[in-house]
Amino acid sequence: MRMKSLAILSATAVLGAALGWAAAAASYQKTGTVKEVAADSFTLDLGKEEWRFYTDGGTAGKDALKAGDKVTVTYKQVATKIESKGGAKKEAAKAPATKKK
Repeated sequence: MRMKSLAILSATAVLGAALGWAAAAASYQKTGTVKEVAADSFTLDLGKEEWRFYTDGGTAGKDALKAGDKVTVTYKQVATKIESKGGAKKEAAKAPATKKK
């Protein structure tokens, strides 16, 4: 009985870890030249376009950034807030055409 309970508990833990890993946000990378560095962000020149990345206390490597450095940035796209603006508007029902006499 005890062995069966341990097996079920272990299987549940492994399944939970696998589902948590699968639900994590995907990571992306961009490589370019640092154009500008600010206290909480930096601009990356990608050639045809520029991207601004925002940093926080947990961003690894941000203290070593200097303009002119070529870097690869790993980032995630994660929503921080969603506001509903209402559903799609339906077209008003058209009144039936009346016949002229």
